[in-house]
Amino acid sequence: MNTVVEAAVIEKAAQIEKAAQEKRDAWRGFRGEDWRGAIAVRDFIQQNYTEYRGNDRFLSGPTARTTKQMDVFNDLLAQERRNGGVLSVSADVIASITAHAPAYIDQDNEAIVGLQTDAPLRRAIFPQGGLHMVEQSLKEYGFPELDPRIEEIYKKYRKDHNNGVFDAYPADVLSARHSGLLTGLPDAYGRGRLVGCFRRVALYGVDRLISEKQDDKRRLDDAAFSDEVIRTREEISEQIRALKDLKTMAALYGFDIARPARNAREAVQWLYFGYLAAAKQSNGAATSVGRISTFLDIYIQRDLDEGTLTEAEAQELIDHLVIKFRAIRFLRTPSFDQLFSGDPTWVTLSIAGMSNDGRSLVSKTCFRVLQSLYNLGNSPEPNLTVLWSTRLPEGFKDFASKVAIDTSAIQVESDDAIRLVHGDDACISCCVSPMANGKSMQFFGARCNLLKTLLYAINGGRDEVTGERVASGLEPVTGDYLEFDDVKARFEKVMAYTAKIYIKALNSIHYMHDKYAYEALQFALLDTEHHKTMACGIAGLSHVADSLSAIRYGRIRIIRNEAGLAVDFVNEGGEFPCYGNNDDRVDDLAVWATRTFMSKLRQHRAYKDAIITQSALTITSNVVYGSATGNGPDCTAPGGRRAGKPFAPGANPSNGQDRNGYVAAGFSVAKIPFDDCGDGVSWTFSMVPSSLGTTAGDRIGNLGGFIDGFVEQGGYHLNVNVMSREMLLDAMEHGADKYPNLCVRVSGYCVLFHRLTRKQQEDVLSRTFHERA
Repeated sequence: MNTVVEAAVIEKAAQIEKAAQEKRDAWRGFRGEDWRGAIAVRDFIQQNYTEYRGNDRFLSGPTARTTKQMDVFNDLLAQERRNGGVLSVSADVIASITAHAPAYIDQDNEAIVGLQTDAPLRRAIFPQGGLHMVEQSLKEYGFPELDPRIEEIYKKYRKDHNNGVFDAYPADVLSARHSGLLTGLPDAYGRGRLVGCFRRVALYGVDRLISEKQDDKRRLDDAAFSDEVIRTREEISEQIRALKDLKTMAALYGFDIARPARNAREAVQWLYFGYLAAAKQSNGAATSVGRISTFLDIYIQRDLDEGTLTEAEAQELIDHLVIKFRAIRFLRTPSFDQLFSGDPTWVTLSIAGMSNDGRSLVSKTCFRVLQSLYNLGNSPEPNLTVLWSTRLPEGFKDFASKVAIDTSAIQVESDDAIRLVHGDDACISCCVSPMANGKSMQFFGARCNLLKTLLYAINGGRDEVTGERVASGLEPVTGDYLEFDDVKARFEKVMAYTAKIYIKALNSIHYMHDKYAYEALQFALLDTEHHKTMACGIAGLSHVADSLSAIRYGRIRIIRNEAGLAVDFVNEGGEFPCYGNNDDRVDDLAVWATRTFMSKLRQHRAYKDAIITQSALTITSNVVYGSATGNGPDCTAPGGRRAGKPFAPGANPSNGQDRNGYVAAGFSVAKIPFDDCGDGVSWTFSMVPSSLGTTAGDRIGNLGGFIDGFVEQGGYHLNVNVMSREMLLDAMEHGADKYPNLCVRVSGYCVLFHRLTRKQQEDVLSRTFHERA
């Protein structure tokens, strides 16, 4: 053997031995074998986590470093508020994983480091998603125009996602989008709803992940070169580049994440670097973090056992990670904020839940994550989501209930429903969307307007606001009164039309998003072969249910305008039941509408053969939906919604129509079937503190008991607001000066109340504030 070859062999052997030693150091004391040979984070967790069944007494307050860093961060937040909501923009650099130099909030006091750009709260630009959105954002927020070199690139040489989508849209989709039949489509912004398994970076190191992706690509070498195989090979190549960029980005901060993390601090930092790279690469509508608390607890507990970490330092790691999640920012237009108000990033962090073997997945770090709301002050981000089961330890249920009452900053999702479909390593993306962490993804699809669909059935496809014909081939109701069986049959026909154009729009969007704005890093942290869903959503469910109830149980006369459009309705019969009062006569109509529309969606083929799902969720866009929608027959109920008024959020009863207390309202919502609404059924409700009892202990116990009952009844998602209307009225008048951290749960997520528009604040106040169970 010549000396050059011999030296190369020796060097390779040394590299292999070094990598093996790094793994031994990083994985010391960990149990299990399967996760070592394959990428199997769930198996690692199951073999190594410590269930915690105690209470919150072990928790620590903020360290001095945490307090100092938060002082700096709070000052930055105040500057951002004074500057109209956007502090600064990096308008001369196209966003990428490695585009910006390292930056810090308060470097001497940061246990976890890394920011999206070269200064805290400075926003990057993502012209690959849509140049027009970048230009409009800069203009409307008063920043200098886009660097002309970037403008030239995207106008002369490089197509963006938004232009690709509108090149593909057919006329019927454009018409439905214009009328508000389809709203909030991710055709001008990043689609989000991907949750990379960021835990893989900590457990395996990036070099192992690159090697796995290279193996996946090699396995396709001898496959028939279909368009699917060619596309997959190109996508894997992009993923490998992104992983290499991730290593480069971390190196700029002085860290070598090629290897696995060796301790708790590295595990938190490595995981966060994976998340940060995703946020640097893509302006996702939801940039969720997944299920990380019990995974990180394994490292924290090992360090505690080894005596290299204290409880105060463990809490500090989690607090500093949460600060970084709170610092995530994207540049979006004011019109985006009208749909999704409050500048949300939906950094959804899922905690708790149950294991398939009967143990809970509650760890001390689940408590530590919730404790950050006390140590750092209240905040909408990260979007803290408790995966709730009736079998969770009582100590954790009590603490989660206490946090919900004190902060209105957490949401609850039924782990019992999610686990049956997605397993015990599932997480929530965005607001309510369940998926197996690292094993699945979702093509996000916003909403269709189900009440407008019903009104098109009555008006023969013409829009009740503009009079324009949106759907062809339909005949209007010609009589003076609405007949239930006739309207129901017409409604089904228009549902089929709406479902068809909805899937056409979503297929166009996601084809172009993969082509022009591919989220390579997030896909690199998923299995190459992963489960795909296409998420469709419905808005106006309660208004449809109440409208159908009015037609069936009342006597609804049509009022037409001079053009012959049905624009108003009068009930000449008796009262009719309204959804939200645990009355099967109307609740069954909500169930029928949900199941029927889902059956229409299932008749179509989704992009990449994704499984089509549905949600009853509307974010804060209730104002936008309502402003584009005329009177429905539900307007004839006492206090019923009138034309232009906001929709009720998600699967909520219509505002003010749930008159029998929050237990009855919850039981109505719980009837919406998860098997036909597998992307989530959202209920946002508000209660005054006294409705839960007179003492703090009573309130905690009663809220936990109510959530247990809701989940047992089949309820899926719960936004909990425990507050008075009077406080919100005061907050409307005094804003951020008096209430800088006042959080309110809206449909699917949490916002700072002062970040809502006036109309959205009024919408929140118009909802039922339950004074009794």
